[in-house]
Parts: sequence; C-alpha cells; structure tokens
Amino acid sequence: MKKFETTHKPLGVIVIIHGAMEHHGRYKWLAQKWNEAGYHVIMGDLPGQGLTERSNLGHIQSFVQYLTEVKSWIFEAYSYELPVFLLGHSMGGLIAIRLLEEGTYNLAGVILSSPCLNLVHKPNAVLNTVSYVLNLFKPKLRMDSGVSPSLATRNKEVIDADAGDTLYVKKVSVRWFRELVSAMRAAFLRNENFQDLPLLVMQGGDDRIVDKHAVKKWFHFCPAHEKHYKEWPNFYHEIFNEPEREEVFNFTRKFVEGCLFGIGYNL
Repeated sequence: MKKFETTHKPLGVIVIIHGAMEHHGRYKWLAQKWNEAGYHVIMGDLPGQGLTERSNLGHIQSFVQYLTEVKSWIFEAYSYELPVFLLGHSMGGLIAIRLLEEGTYNLAGVILSSPCLNLVHKPNAVLNTVSYVLNLFKPKLRMDSGVSPSLATRNKEVIDADAGDTLYVKKVSVRWFRELVSAMRAAFLRNENFQDLPLLVMQGGDDRIVDKHAVKKWFHFCPAHEKHYKEWPNFYHEIFNEPEREEVFNFTRKFVEGCLFGIGYNL
C-alpha cells in the first residue's frame, strides 16, 4: 500500500484500485492530478500483481483475496478523517462492485472506470469447459492473457512505456480466470445489494477488452439513487490513459466536488 499526500489543504481521499495484469505504478499521473486538486491518494498492488508475490504472478486462490486487500486500503483512508472515494478501473471496478454488494462502507462516492463485467474476447466453448477441469487439477497453470497495451489505449506514449514494463503480467492462471468469471457473474446476481452511494460509471465507447453492453446492463439495474453513466466515444479501455485523459479527469473531479459541495453536479 502506498500513500500519495497532497500539499494543499486536503478535501478528501481517493482510493484507487488498478486493473488486471497491471500495477499501481501505472497510476502515478492520476495520483498526481488528484494531489494537485487537493486529495490524498491511497493505492497499492493487488495480490499476484506488481511487486507482490513475484513467484505467484497472475495467480490467486480466490477473488476474496482482492476484496480483503482493498478493504485494508479503505480502512487506512479512514485514518485521515476525510471523505473517502473509491475509484476502480476494469477489474478494480469489479472489485469495488463486489465489495459494495457484500458490505457497507463509509464512502462519499464511487467511480467505476470501464468495470470488468464481461469480456469482449472469451475462450471458445471447448476451452471454457477444459478450464473447469484444469481448475481442479492444475489451477496454477498459466496461459497468455491475450491482452496487449495497444488494445487498452490509443496513447502511444503509454503503449511504449508498457512495452518495457517488467511488472506487467503477461500470463494468468486457470484459477485466476475461473475466479474472474465467477466474480463477474456474482456482480449481476448480487446487483440489488449494491450499497446506495453516489455512483459514476464511465466507459470507453470503443473498448476492445471489456464488453460495454454488460456495463450498461449492470448500471441500469444498479439500485443506487444517485447514479451517472458517461460513455466516452471512440475511447479504448483505459480512459484515464487516453490522449484526452485531462478531460476525463476534469469530468471525474466535477463528480467528486459535486458529492462534497453540491456544486457543478449536472454531469
């Protein structure tokens, strides 16, 4: 877990949950933007990713490991005694959803960035069936993720940086895949239990990784009374890494300030 503290009078705390295959270091630009705007940031590497358990990269025993880790970040954010916001990207968005479907937290709002609620490219029926068997007998068997930086963003600067990033996970285990599928299914089955909090869901209009139609469906049935959906036309999956990311950040900041001050809330 890492803390990035603002040098300005703090307005709140943003807890950032990164996505699959990546690590918290890819969010330094976003953390800096929040710091400049007057917010502390807490984030870290999820189990089996980044600098955690290098011998276990791309593998988890249970999706619950992610929930347990992020809970510790939220509880640490409480120590500032400021309003806390949860911001989850992709699988990080799915983690945020599952947390708020299974428990209640003292949060001022939630931001989901292209939450992983279904995949654009899925294994065919045969491979999917085989994965059930392998999950029982060879759960740590790793497969190529099929995800490349060029699928995630149109930003060449980010793509070039990712190409040389040794912390980027390229293979995931059979167990990891089965746990991800189970978590996505549970997100819909438990949708009605989602904690009633101000919610902003943002989605790339040309997402090559996450199925945007599944995101819209989950949002439609989400019981939050105060919810907003924003699709960014032509954007790829990583909306906070796209060439227009300043615009995305400013839109998100407007939502956060609306939650805090009730001003400029017409998204």
